[in-house]
Amino acid sequence: METLRMCIACRNMKDKRQLTRIVKDKEGNIFVDKTGKKNGRGAYVCKDEECLNKLQKQKLLNKTFKTNVSEEVYNSLKEEILG
Repeated sequence: METLRMCIACRNMKDKRQLTRIVKDKEGNIFVDKTGKKNGRGAYVCKDEECLNKLQKQKLLNKTFKTNVSEEVYNSLKEEILG
């Protein structure tokens, strides 16, 4: 059975395994969760450049995590996801 999650950029429902989970932990660190099991508030985003650009341009992590996310964090997440 599929576990569906919504991409915060394109708002499409997809299987959890097709998305990348980004986590904000209790200390306020924001990082890519490769296991999908890390503690913290999670947000999902597609693994394509279009969604990642929208994520950065519209500062969607700021809204999702209700905190100020630096441009540096967006760039490093994008780099890590796209490889």
